[in-house]
Amino acid sequence: MSEIEIRPVPYADPVAQQLIAEAVAELIIRYGGDGDGAPIDQTQFTPPQGEFLVAFADGEALGCTGWRTHDTEIVELKRMFIRPQARGRGAARALLRAAEDSARERGFKRLYLESGDRQPEALALYASAGYDRIPNFGHHRDHPGCISFGRVL
Repeated sequence: MSEIEIRPVPYADPVAQQLIAEAVAELIIRYGGDGDGAPIDQTQFTPPQGEFLVAFADGEALGCTGWRTHDTEIVELKRMFIRPQARGRGAARALLRAAEDSARERGFKRLYLESGDRQPEALALYASAGYDRIPNFGHHRDHPGCISFGRVL
């Protein structure tokens, strides 16, 4: 695999929308229901209040993530997803680092995220990247299996 390139793209970009659809489809398989009913306003992922990022290698989209403003010092990571065939190659870590850097460059101090107990790969990534468990927050805070993380940027 060639070098991973992270590019900011509009949330409405067709590549971003395809990756988001794949992410939601995987969440439906893992959790049932609608996958992720969290309300999303695509304008929340527009700088300076947020950004949406896509990882590419050899011209192929590998995965995505985005962050949006949670409050004046905190951003929330959303839509972290790596296509199954691209997993284990460092794309998730590269996206996570790029999202952290982007938020830090805009003056934010912390990053929060929600994950779940049926996503062991994600839980391992966040733990290895220095994230700590925090009280559940956001749309899924009361859902069984919700696991929230945070870290200082």
